[in-house]
Amino acid sequence: MIRNIIYFSGSIILFFAGVILYGIILNIREDTLQEAMAEKGISELSDVSLVVDKSTYRVELYSDSILVKSYKAVFGKNQGNFKRSKDEKVTPIGRFKICNIDTNYLYHKKLMLNFPNSQISAEALKYGFINKQDHDKIAAVNGNNCPPFNTKLGGEIGIIGIGEYDFIFRNLPFAFNWTDGSIAISNESIDELHLIVKIGTPVEIRN
Repeated sequence: MIRNIIYFSGSIILFFAGVILYGIILNIREDTLQEAMAEKGISELSDVSLVVDKSTYRVELYSDSILVKSYKAVFGKNQGNFKRSKDEKVTPIGRFKICNIDTNYLYHKKLMLNFPNSQISAEALKYGFINKQDHDKIAAVNGNNCPPFNTKLGGEIGIIGIGEYDFIFRNLPFAFNWTDGSIAISNESIDELHLIVKIGTPVEIRN
C-alpha cells in the first residue's frame, strides 16, 4: 500500500516536472524586447500601444502600427466579455488606458486600466447592470484618472505579473486562466512593459 502511494506520488511529481521542463524549453526561444526591436529595425519606440488578444492568449506591443513583440498571457477564471459585477471573474473587452502603475503589487507589478470607463458604464446602464448613480460616478472621471472601484461593476482590472509563483506559471506550456479578471503575464514580461508604458498608454482588449 505504502509502496503504491510512493510510486503514484513519484509519477505525479515526474509528470509536472516534465511539463515545466517542456515549458522552459519553449520559453528559451523568446526574444528580449531589445532583440525584437532590432529584428524590426526599430531603435526607439513611439506612440506605444498594447493589444490584448483573448483568443490567442497574447499581449501585443505596438510602436505606431508596427507589432514589435507579443507576450504570453492568461485571463480571468470565468469566460465572457462583459463584466457585469465586481464578483464576476471575467476579463472585459474594450478600449482602455493605463491609469496607474503599481510597482509594489502582490503580483509583482500592475498596470492599472481605467475599467470601468464611461463607455462601459453607459452600456451597463443601458442593460440595467448598474443604476444611474453608479453611472454618474464613473462618467465624472476625466482624462487618464482611474475610475471609482466602489460601484457595482467593481474595477481594479489591469495587466499584472505573476508574483512568487512566476517560475511555475510562466513555464506552463498551456493556458491556465486564474485571475479575477486581470491580464497576467510573466514577471519578466511586465518588467519590460513597465519601462516603456506610461499613464495614458492605450490598451485594447479583444475577444
